[in-house]
Amino acid sequence: MKLLYVFDAYCGWSHAFSGTLEAVTARHPDVPVQVVSGGLFTGERRVPIREFGFIKDANVQVTARTGARFGDAFNAVLDDGSFVMDSEAAARGLIALREAAPERAAELAVAMQKAFFHDGRSLSDPDTYRGIAEDFGLDADAVVAAFGSAVPDEDFAFAARLGVTGFPTLIAVRGSEMYAVARGHASAEEVEQRLAPLA
Repeated sequence: MKLLYVFDAYCGWSHAFSGTLEAVTARHPDVPVQVVSGGLFTGERRVPIREFGFIKDANVQVTARTGARFGDAFNAVLDDGSFVMDSEAAARGLIALREAAPERAAELAVAMQKAFFHDGRSLSDPDTYRGIAEDFGLDADAVVAAFGSAVPDEDFAFAARLGVTGFPTLIAVRGSEMYAVARGHASAEEVEQRLAPLA
């Protein structure tokens, strides 16, 4: 069995799922996790964050339902309103980190979300990935170079072929069969219950 995690690094609900993902992967260290970017903020949706007026209220709901926190630096970005979330750039960052340490893809995805939702760092900035790479003991120069040349279209197309329309989605793959074990928020215990029959 392996797990497919389809998320968007700029998605608040994906951020909220980070704790669940960490718990599930810790309980199943031998189960490989493939992380795929879904592409939430692309094309005409790449606009200043103030255009998404619902985000602040949505984050209150996210915290109420999941306990996930949003840092002061992120809230300052939200209050300023001029920042543009670009899922294509974030996907390039994931690819660069994933290439450097594919077996740590889930941890690296969580680190990306912490960089934005806690520290207010842009996921379009190569220095964000340099910092994550250094924190994980990876070759930071190689990660930054890969960020510059990565092409996220395959990730987006793969997510579309999977039929994923909402983020996050966690899929268990066993042989040629796939089972969605989480869509949106789910606790680690709920995911475990859904994984148990597949083990």
